[in-house]
Amino acid sequence: MAGKNNSSGFDTICLHGGHAQESNRAHLTPIYASSTYTFDSAEQAAAIFKGEEQGYIYGRWGNPTITEAEEKIALLEAFGLKDASGNPLRLKAILHASGMAAISTAFLGNLKNGDKIITHQSLYGGTHEIIEKILPDYGINYIITDFHDMEGVEAAIKADLSIKMMHIETPANPTLQCFGLKALSALAKKYSLIVVVDNTFATPYLQQPFRYDVDYVVHSTTKYLNGHGTAVGGILVGRDIERMSKGLTKAHRLLGGNSNAFDAFLLTNGLRTLSLRMDRHCANAEKVADYLAAHTAVSVVNYLGLATHPHYALAKEQMKHAGGMLSFELKGGFDAGVKFINTMSLCTNAVSLGTCDTLITHPASTTHLGVPREQRLKFGISDGLIRMSVGIENIEDILADLEQAMA
Repeated sequence: MAGKNNSSGFDTICLHGGHAQESNRAHLTPIYASSTYTFDSAEQAAAIFKGEEQGYIYGRWGNPTITEAEEKIALLEAFGLKDASGNPLRLKAILHASGMAAISTAFLGNLKNGDKIITHQSLYGGTHEIIEKILPDYGINYIITDFHDMEGVEAAIKADLSIKMMHIETPANPTLQCFGLKALSALAKKYSLIVVVDNTFATPYLQQPFRYDVDYVVHSTTKYLNGHGTAVGGILVGRDIERMSKGLTKAHRLLGGNSNAFDAFLLTNGLRTLSLRMDRHCANAEKVADYLAAHTAVSVVNYLGLATHPHYALAKEQMKHAGGMLSFELKGGFDAGVKFINTMSLCTNAVSLGTCDTLITHPASTTHLGVPREQRLKFGISDGLIRMSVGIENIEDILADLEQAMA
């Protein structure tokens, strides 16, 4: 549980948040490569199992390396925020083996047969597929509607009492739509819906959904939080400490989507430079967006930092910066997208994002290949769309690579 670190600066929390003095006085929390933990007595084992005494039991249930990553991220998401009583906001986080594992715990730990999720167009492909292809087999269905049409969203909620959860991904992948957290969360609370926000693209450095009274935040920690492409992971962060400690922890442990000490160690070390990296990602992305917006081969640039973006004002309201992600449409369609990917030299053709180096991908042939074309086009994911995770290289080198590929 976050809250024992009272640092006043975000950067300081990135470095020191969640860290406890290790018994052998290691500077950094080591990799606890142990599947199980011992007890001094049968009585102590019973006390730890009952939760009457703090301690570790089994690797699937957590270990000291994982705990530090969990507490650090919870502190970052809560940074500077207050609860309803005016006290510093306390959050609890559970580290998972992947972002999809964290999303699965959020869904399956809160919903039951007959419940529905209301969400929007242009979701990460994995999220779209789990709500469309997996959850319905367990009696959990979904409604997709336009989250920019608040009257329409409210009408959909009022018309279906089985809607129990609102899932928001903002900025959305890969079209970079931005959705209003304040208005959507307030509407959801009016009808007692659980609100889950995927904050992967923004990170807590650029956006803090808990400011808007949401219930849960999820991240693929594989992305910006790790920042180096060295480990897969996910995290679920919640404001209801009791619910997180009991029902959600139980679901997490039984579903088996636990992280491991090595990946948690890599994540914690990546977090140490989060704010520094994000500043450079953002600065470079601004310049890349300006370059693409002026290029004759590009029909549309989806970047929230461009004044021409329809959600520019909304992004400025709820985000510190527009971020390091963008996407753009090539006029030549599918063939142009494939040719562009194959011509890039410095930038890396890979489907992930948020690493120090620049990553590019063609969603129509990769991340959204499993989404039917008609549906994909409806969501704004065109045949010529390129998603770009702008890295921290020298901006001149990134622009030069784009120039030669465009030529």
